[in-house]
Amino acid sequence: IASAAFILLNGRVLGISGIVGGLLAPRRADIGWRLSFLLGLLLAPTALTLLAPGLIRAPRIDAGTLTLIAAGLLVGFGTRYGSGCTSGHGVCGLSRLSPRSLVATLSFMGTGFATVFVMRHLLA
Repeated sequence: IASAAFILLNGRVLGISGIVGGLLAPRRADIGWRLSFLLGLLLAPTALTLLAPGLIRAPRIDAGTLTLIAAGLLVGFGTRYGSGCTSGHGVCGLSRLSPRSLVATLSFMGTGFATVFVMRHLLA
């Protein structure tokens, strides 16, 4: 609903990398809504945890610090290389029937599947 409302009301795709990237070289009129959106991303799960403590479990991450840093850098590189992130292409782009988003989504999903297979079954 948020993606549809955002594109209908603002004419922009609701992608996290674009919202965060817009804060790196912000236009004055864009700062407020971008910060509000990011604050909402942080506050919504916090509020849910406080209101319904047993509903959300803490994620279990089976990776070391260096692996997480490398993964974060690769994701950042991928979002720039692919002109958008998974939320921008997978949620918003596919709903707009964008051929570019279909190719991007198939690429990152296929790469993710292959990486998990190699890490869990060939290198484990």
